[in-house]
Amino acid sequence: MSTSTPPPPPAFHVAPASRALETAGAWLLGLLWILPLAYAVWTAFHPSAFSTRFELGAPLTLQNFVNAWNAAPFARYFLNTTMLVAMVLAAQLVLGTLAAYALARFEFPGRNLVFALILLQLMVMPDVLIVENYATMNALGLRDTILAIGLPYFASAFGIFLLRQTFKTVPRELDDAARVEGASALQVLLKVYVPLARPVYLAYTLVSVSYHWNNFLWPLIITNSVETRPLTVGLQVFSSTDQGVDWSIITAATLMTSAPLLVGFLLFQRQFVQSFMRAGIR
Repeated sequence: MSTSTPPPPPAFHVAPASRALETAGAWLLGLLWILPLAYAVWTAFHPSAFSTRFELGAPLTLQNFVNAWNAAPFARYFLNTTMLVAMVLAAQLVLGTLAAYALARFEFPGRNLVFALILLQLMVMPDVLIVENYATMNALGLRDTILAIGLPYFASAFGIFLLRQTFKTVPRELDDAARVEGASALQVLLKVYVPLARPVYLAYTLVSVSYHWNNFLWPLIITNSVETRPLTVGLQVFSSTDQGVDWSIITAATLMTSAPLLVGFLLFQRQFVQSFMRAGIR
């Protein structure tokens, strides 16, 4: 009695019409996303008379950037924002790395409960805690300081979760080999885990920097002086309608403040996407 091998299941083919529809939808979403940026670029580099009409022969100008820079102390705002972002990022990387390493490789009572509480923090929007955070900063005497802006964000639940998932993918053999060589737990972390997680650190750095560079509500509430205001709060000077709204100056100021983020993402977009693909839930 002969037996025949069943034929393989038919391969799945995407219909040309469906693929064309998906491509058209992707292009449409991309155009909708880039339209505000394209308008900002056009308006910022052209005189105010061309802010609402498009002409190929319109003259180019950099005067809008000069006017925007002189309208507010942007040098101080850039310095405050840079100090804030660097401070928060350094604290998040140190605290997140230590917490993630402990949750990924050490056994201790209540480890799962601690991780569950960290995940619970992801579900709480920071805006919900504004009143309590303000009262705490005021009690500590930190109101209207750069430290007060960044202190509530020093421990990042998202950073701890992301690094924990990455550390759990590191083979145990590397950990054991380092310990056999006499490395301490901290040396294993710094020489084995941190180098292997470099793409994830880069991706998280972009996320953290972009969030705190653009954060507006909390800095607006906790600061009230030029010496501590970040860029986002400083931009509100252009929202005054006492003398009319000059969209050319507004878009020029917006491009000045967002340019560092755009350049950083364009330079590291490949590492940014790949790191999140590697750090999925395992």
